[in-house]
Amino acid sequence: MAPQPTLAKLKRLNTGAALLHLAQGVAIIVLANGFSLPVVARYMAGPPGSTAPRQIHTLFNLSIAAAVAAFFFCSALAHFLVAFPLREKYEGHLSQSRDPYRWVEYSVSSSIMVVNIALITGIDDVAALIALIGVNASMIGFGWIQERYEAPGKGLMPFWLGCGAGIAPWLAIGVYLIAPGASQHAPGFVYGIFFSLFIFFNCFALVQYLQYRQIGKFKDYLVGERTYLVLSLVAKSLLAWQVFASTLAPAN
Repeated sequence: MAPQPTLAKLKRLNTGAALLHLAQGVAIIVLANGFSLPVVARYMAGPPGSTAPRQIHTLFNLSIAAAVAAFFFCSALAHFLVAFPLREKYEGHLSQSRDPYRWVEYSVSSSIMVVNIALITGIDDVAALIALIGVNASMIGFGWIQERYEAPGKGLMPFWLGCGAGIAPWLAIGVYLIAPGASQHAPGFVYGIFFSLFIFFNCFALVQYLQYRQIGKFKDYLVGERTYLVLSLVAKSLLAWQVFASTLAPAN
């Protein structure tokens, strides 16, 4: 078990993160406009290979403010739970160099982030969005498996499998930004969101790599845990306020 002062600091960090996530989620809801984007299905209008235009049906309109606030609220709940009702179990897992609660939360919150980015870049087909959620959640699942079945200093096979799965959403979104003709459609702020979030997502992978290679201060698993807390807060805040400034700010 880690020293009590270290665990007490983690409790304070989780409590602070919960409050900051909650406050930002509420702020987004209060300040944002009603901007939403459609999620659609494209149905066949003839036999396979037919040149007839597909029938496009809007399944629902997703409020971007609600989606941004959702990953804040999801993170706030997760941090609150490990700081209070689940604290004993959380600290027990940390003593074994594990944090399953982190991966559960990431599987939800990061998938919401990916859907937000996809919609903003023009990926609105429901099948594509479901696939992106599934691949992203699988990537997070491999991170969980890495901790569950490998000890620091041992193998990294689940980690590398997760890296492979994690490439798919970024390739799909990248096609809509950098493929021929894409520059004619996407505004500059979309590129800013894409590249900044791509960097932060890869920072999470880097932290796990450093933990399991036991490099420098990351020989202490709790250094990685604290780093994850900071990265989570910064990445979500960056996405939220970039989206707010670009699409959610009330019109003058």
